[in-house]
Amino acid sequence: MLLLSSFELTLPLANPVLKFLVILVIILFAPILLNKLKIPHILGLIIAGAVIGPHGFNLLLRDSGIILSGTAGLLYIMFLAGLEIDLTEFRKNSRKSLVFGLYTFFIPMILGMITGLYVLNFSMLTSVLLASMFASHTLIAYPILSKLGVTKNRAVNVAIGGTLITDTLALLVLAVIVGMARGEVNAFFWTRLSISIILFGLTVLFVFPIIGRWFLKRYEDKVSQYIFVLVMVFLGAVLAEAAGIEAIIGAFLSGLALNRLIPSTSPLMNRIEFVGNAVFIPFFLIGVGMLVDYRAFFKDAETIKVAIVMTVVATVAKFLAAWFTQKTFRFSADERRIIFGLSNAQAAATLAAVLVGYNVILGESADGQPVRLLNDAVLNGTIVMILITCTIASFVAQKGGRNISLVESAAAENDKEIDTEKILIPLSNPETIDELISLSAILKSKDNKKDLYAIHIVNDDSTEVISRARKLMEKASHIAAGFDIPLNNLLRYDLNTTNGIIGVIKEQQITDLVLGLHVKKGISTSFLGHLTEGVLLRCNTTTFVYKAIQPVATIKRHVVIVPPNAEKEIGFPFWLSKIWNIPRNTGAKLVFYASENTLVYIRRILQKHPVSADLKVFEDWNEFLILARDIKGDDNLIIVLSRNDGLAYHESMHHIPVYLDKYFRSNSFILVYPMQQGVGDAEMTDLNNPSMIEPIEKLDEIGKNILRLFRKK
Repeated sequence: MLLLSSFELTLPLANPVLKFLVILVIILFAPILLNKLKIPHILGLIIAGAVIGPHGFNLLLRDSGIILSGTAGLLYIMFLAGLEIDLTEFRKNSRKSLVFGLYTFFIPMILGMITGLYVLNFSMLTSVLLASMFASHTLIAYPILSKLGVTKNRAVNVAIGGTLITDTLALLVLAVIVGMARGEVNAFFWTRLSISIILFGLTVLFVFPIIGRWFLKRYEDKVSQYIFVLVMVFLGAVLAEAAGIEAIIGAFLSGLALNRLIPSTSPLMNRIEFVGNAVFIPFFLIGVGMLVDYRAFFKDAETIKVAIVMTVVATVAKFLAAWFTQKTFRFSADERRIIFGLSNAQAAATLAAVLVGYNVILGESADGQPVRLLNDAVLNGTIVMILITCTIASFVAQKGGRNISLVESAAAENDKEIDTEKILIPLSNPETIDELISLSAILKSKDNKKDLYAIHIVNDDSTEVISRARKLMEKASHIAAGFDIPLNNLLRYDLNTTNGIIGVIKEQQITDLVLGLHVKKGISTSFLGHLTEGVLLRCNTTTFVYKAIQPVATIKRHVVIVPPNAEKEIGFPFWLSKIWNIPRNTGAKLVFYASENTLVYIRRILQKHPVSADLKVFEDWNEFLILARDIKGDDNLIIVLSRNDGLAYHESMHHIPVYLDKYFRSNSFILVYPMQQGVGDAEMTDLNNPSMIEPIEKLDEIGKNILRLFRKK
């Protein structure tokens, strides 16, 4: 009874354990219940926050704990937006992002100033600050699009780029207006602001990647890597505030800085997304809901008027910006919905602006009341505007994202006729498992969610051997789970390891084989050893032989060295489509060294399927070592080879092992053995032979485009 007497259930709740329990219950059940009503889960969390907040049933106060967690959630949203953005598409759409950013800044600014001056009768300073609140927006709807899997769509990239522009400009307007209200704007103010912003941007965009690459290369502990990422996010936020701009800009730029170091198909990315979507972001949304005061509608007519005007102007201005962007670049209606949904929600920057403006005292009225830059009516109207715009944004973004997702799914269904991509990893050395699965994860297509196989061959059925084999396969499954990839484990008994691998390749119809070399071992003079050579001799599967010196996520460039006539071999589109997935999944750059004839094909593919890539002419494999001067420490070598009877075979290929062991010991490398004509089937080299073309037609889109190029030839 004594223990029960100390457990008080007074409102608002004060017991920290009970408070946390209430929030977790809301995070768990609010989306489930409201999804049945077709209400986006984000909106459900905001509504739940309003219900339990101080203006609802008063279960919880919006205290320092909620504010701290909410701030972390907001920074997390901005960080994820920068981290998940496709940098190639971002650069490709940079002009579109700039145009949209200017639309979504100047249209709300113009409408907001006119509204403030002539409808609400505010002063010029107050009207400009009010307009800047309309210009800024928060990516509240981004998690919705992330769950729908459409964050790589060009409309999302354009909206995110525009967000960076308009929020930066709006927050700069906030800093200037507050400075003018306080009489602090002078030459020193502008000089200090300009220099601090430049130093901040250079530090985050150029120093952060160096620090990140250094840390991730040296520390493989998963917990340490995640904490390091959080440190970089909040460090970027702190540096932004020190530079005189809002922390959300720092979080977004931190995401851009670490973008190439955290592949979308990596365990670290899975952890970042999981913790953010499970904890940080829901706390922020609930905190926003706690600000909603439904009683503001009933306080006075002025509050109702201001709330309605602010909501209508903000929504119309953002819709016009999205509509102009759609017409300018001929986007679809659903892409316009995505842009409008991402840009209409007013929350973080708007809330920051109204609180700053509310706390700026310009003087006193005749009755002794403080005269604020933004009054009580604007403060309450902002809260109402936040709720309504977040509601509209959630529904519109969900509709546009769902429609685009359905279109992409339908296109994927049409491609189901393509042979399934199946990647096999033979397991033997526990120390190379992580590396091989990491490579397989970035080589595979994003649509491939299950066809990754691991095989371990045993030639002894003793309990000890079988137990060791099962532990090895359990470790592989655990590592693959970190990539969110189910691993199909195959344990096979065979006296000959090569026979066992070849048998599984045929039985499971494996399309790609990934083999590994231990980092401490060189390449033998017999090239890759009897096992690998035996597999290559008897197997016509595209094969990747990988030796890792550093984590694949920390690679800056993948240097692809292609022999002359490689484009004439039947396996050309097969291995190239896999290499093309590397920048798609990691954002790293490809650098192709190939003959001019080969580059003609690659250049055409690059136009249709842009990735970050450079193309350089390299004709003479007798001068292979001349490439050493262009190879840097964080480069990964991808050397495309050929069998002895292949069209792309060159006698210098025999010297590759010596070159790698002597001149490129500090570089990771991948040796690629393309699928070729097969033993005793020379007619497969004839690309005009319809019976030989058929296997290529069962490739992904890149392979199909290469096939068209072959036919034109």
